[in-house]
Amino acid sequence: MQVKKYDGYAHPKRNRGDLMGSATNKPDHHQQYDARYALDNAVGVRRLLADYHALKQRRFAGDTAASDLIIDLMTAIERAGLTDRQRQAVRLVYGEDMSQVDAANELGVSKQTVNRLVDVAMTKIARVYESWCRRGEGYVLSEREAE
Repeated sequence: MQVKKYDGYAHPKRNRGDLMGSATNKPDHHQQYDARYALDNAVGVRRLLADYHALKQRRFAGDTAASDLIIDLMTAIERAGLTDRQRQAVRLVYGEDMSQVDAANELGVSKQTVNRLVDVAMTKIARVYESWCRRGEGYVLSEREAE
């Protein structure tokens, strides 16, 4: 089992088989999340980030699959090589639930610039998940990628 670092704490990076067993008290949640979030593409990453606050709430209800998703998301963001502006745009739009217009005002740029920053960030984050898929580290390629 590989260990990855997140905010100074060590978290085990489990493969999907480990997650389906004793690592969670709700193993069907991993399958549901796999089906909902195709994380090897920007659309799936965007969907996951849109559900970020709901997933945070689910982890406190004992949904360890939601915790695993959040931990891996934070690690993927760290490893994606985002610029400071991309990271700020993602934080404002998804972490603070700002509209792109409000995020643009906060950053002092246009809405189109925020849209572009977020789009590029989603692609970079998806590449991290795709690399994990290809190395067999707990994620599977979406159907369009597997073909």
